[in-house]
Amino acid sequence: MLHAFLLSFGVIFVAELGDKSQLMALAFATRYRTVPVLIGITAATALVHLVSVFVGAVLGAALPTTLINVLAAVSFVGFGFWTLRGDELTDEDEQRAAQPARNVIVTVGTVFFLAELGDKTMLATITLATREGVVGTWLGSTVGMVVADGLAIWVGRILGARLPEKAIRIGAAVLFFVFAEIG
Repeated sequence: MLHAFLLSFGVIFVAELGDKSQLMALAFATRYRTVPVLIGITAATALVHLVSVFVGAVLGAALPTTLINVLAAVSFVGFGFWTLRGDELTDEDEQRAAQPARNVIVTVGTVFFLAELGDKTMLATITLATREGVVGTWLGSTVGMVVADGLAIWVGRILGARLPEKAIRIGAAVLFFVFAEIG
């Protein structure tokens, strides 16, 4: 379980670097207090990644190990290229973040849940769950994403617009290529 936790934490932390979810976290944190934003992110992430590990466990049980390893390696290379391409907030994402909220936790959680469906962190969690322990993968992927988003909020508040986004994307992509080789 510890290996699954650490691997999932690392992969999802890297996947989240430069992701639109980080940008959304920062946008919400500029409007609302940080703690409710992080609670909403945590709840949404835990739910999305719970679904992801379930799907990954079902696929892992149904597919041969060699095929899973090849698909995982190809997936991580794909995630690397996806990371190089980068993500941006759409106008719709910006509008969601700008809307007044009666309950910040519910608002942030709902927006994050919808944004994460089909996102690379969800797909990476599915991929990891095909090969690793379900509980460790779920916990590691959830904590990795929340830590990455929390870090984005913290660093963003300190450095503002001076973050080297291109360097972050390149570094994260290289790490995905490394994870593809390790798998």
